[in-house]
Amino acid sequence: MTDPTDPTTPATPGGDAARTGPAARTAGGAKGPDELRRQIEQTRHELGDTVEELAGKTDVKGRAKARAADLRDRAGAMTVQLRSSAAQAGHTVQERASRAGHAVEHVPEPVRDLVRAGRRHPAPVLLAGAAAGAVVAAGVLRRRHNGHR
Repeated sequence: MTDPTDPTTPATPGGDAARTGPAARTAGGAKGPDELRRQIEQTRHELGDTVEELAGKTDVKGRAKARAADLRDRAGAMTVQLRSSAAQAGHTVQERASRAGHAVEHVPEPVRDLVRAGRRHPAPVLLAGAAAGAVVAAGVLRRRHNGHR
């Protein structure tokens, strides 16, 4: 029969020799009391870090608040970016409208009068445009029929 307190007794599965991790280092790796204290302190530190990580993972309310703050920051940044883009687009539109207004100033007065009349009475303008389109379409069809392309 084997005596478990006898140091010459071979290790059994489940005994101290089967341990892994910090406990195995502490039990088998200490070369004196100072080394053992250092290993204990290191193990406590590692255990404290692990407990902090687990506590952080289980703090659902804190994680939700952090996520909400992150989303608020992102939304604020996106709002600033969109406002900047809208302001830039507004300036571009104003600039192009100004250029178009200057270009209209160079159009002869009779043409401007015709455009104003067309805006006041669009039906005759549409009929004239449709008639012109029909004349062009008839000319194209006639040319194709006669062999011209």
